[in-house]
Amino acid sequence: MNDEKKSISEGGTPTTRTMAMPSDTNSSGDVFGGWVLSQMDIAAGICAGQRAQGRVVTASIEAMRFYRPVRVGDILGVYTSVIRVGRSSMDILIEAWVRRDRIGDREKVTEATFTFVAVDADGKSVAIPPRDQLPQYVKDKFGEL
Repeated sequence: MNDEKKSISEGGTPTTRTMAMPSDTNSSGDVFGGWVLSQMDIAAGICAGQRAQGRVVTASIEAMRFYRPVRVGDILGVYTSVIRVGRSSMDILIEAWVRRDRIGDREKVTEATFTFVAVDADGKSVAIPPRDQLPQYVKDKFGEL
């Protein structure tokens, strides 16, 4: 894990929290990486949809790294930060952290960058509104992007 860079959990948006349950495990009792990935995709989609002010779809996932396991009973917190906005796409940096056994140590378990594309009702890409056209609460949340 690269501890030299500042964690977005210190400045990013705490987007979702959920608890890992026995139904989220494989036959060995380990929480599926795919379950963690889906929680990250949900959080990133919330973040991207707010910035785009509309419907978004996941276009790609870059360099997902698992640092530590997620265990049953851990609270998984997913933090998001918009790091790039293009014409119709944006990159969202996501970090997933756990609070062990609901009250224990806090540990970073994974991170990745997801790319989302803003789309219309027919699934065709649309322009993301420029910052100056966003409602004030969205401008406040997303800073300069």
